[in-house]
Amino acid sequence: MLSRLGEQIWADWIWFPEGHGWADLTDHDGQVFPKTQDLWVTIPIALCFLVCRQIFERTVATPLASLLGVSDKQRVRAPPNPVLESFFCSTSKNPTQSSIESLSKQAGCSVRQVQRWFRRRRNQDRPSKLKKFREACWRFTFYLLAFFAGLAVLVDVSTVRIWPCIRHTLLFFPIFFQPLLPSQYWYYMIELGFYVSLLFSVASDVKRKDFKEQIIHHVATISLISFSWLVNYIRAGTLIMLVHDSSDYLMESAKMFNYAGWRKTCNLSFTMFAAVFIVTRLIILPFWIIYTTWVYPLTLYPPFLGFYFFNGLMLVLQALHIFWAVLIVRMVIKFLPGNDIVEDERSDKEETESEDEDVGREQIEKFKNGHVQNGHTLLNNNHSKTD
Repeated sequence: MLSRLGEQIWADWIWFPEGHGWADLTDHDGQVFPKTQDLWVTIPIALCFLVCRQIFERTVATPLASLLGVSDKQRVRAPPNPVLESFFCSTSKNPTQSSIESLSKQAGCSVRQVQRWFRRRRNQDRPSKLKKFREACWRFTFYLLAFFAGLAVLVDVSTVRIWPCIRHTLLFFPIFFQPLLPSQYWYYMIELGFYVSLLFSVASDVKRKDFKEQIIHHVATISLISFSWLVNYIRAGTLIMLVHDSSDYLMESAKMFNYAGWRKTCNLSFTMFAAVFIVTRLIILPFWIIYTTWVYPLTLYPPFLGFYFFNGLMLVLQALHIFWAVLIVRMVIKFLPGNDIVEDERSDKEETESEDEDVGREQIEKFKNGHVQNGHTLLNNNHSKTD
């Protein structure tokens, strides 16, 4: 039953245009084509990346952080309190005002003390600046090397003229006349292994506000790379990965300079990233590459399920690019009028002691102005009594 189900899932008519199938991708006449079992190589590669990352962060990223002056300020830890800790772990990290008042009675603390405890406890869970720097340094190194590796692969397959004449140099069909080169093999395996390693380390990496979007991006990217490998869309996949790597290393460098406090260098690097991101992912990718993958094949073959699957993943990535482009433009607009440093809107900001003071003053003002409490106006009990 399972074998029959597998045959139906991998039927030629689902993944290939009419008249072609998996048999066309068998090695022949000294030409080598991608194979399904090759994808298993990415698992040990991903594990190697995890090990190399630990070594890199300790031997390269940490000394570099020290050299650039990246330091973490000492955080005041929240004192042990079983009642508040239980609420923090099981209910909410940001309690409402009514919950704070209830907790203050249960824990025997004032409202201000409860507010301060939760602020300090939240700060304890936030990643340190050094951790963020090491993560950015690791990704910067990989994306930079991957970008130049992608350029080398394009040169190796004689597609240097791909930009002015993409339709004639990046033919998807007939894909069966595009044998696999060793450089393409290793480029694919390393790129796919890296993204698999990101999924393995997602629990320990810095979590940002776009965490869900990042997971969707990683899954879509892994699916896209794997599928393009299986059906031999190697040239298309190479170009798509190169387009992504061309801007990612600039973003990671901006993060590194941000953590180091190099304000002007950070702003310059981020501006370069924003320009490259918009050009590659909002212009080149949709209007050149996706147009070629969506429109041009239809002039040669009728559409099939594999065609919709591949382009559907491309559209998912493009939607995420638009989402991130909005955040990028918002950050650029914030710092362009002045010389403020770029702040990643996806990151949670550390709370300071002054925030407790502001909250306290707000509460005092509410009481002074006679704000309602539990639906009733506060009563003044200082009237003189009459006999």
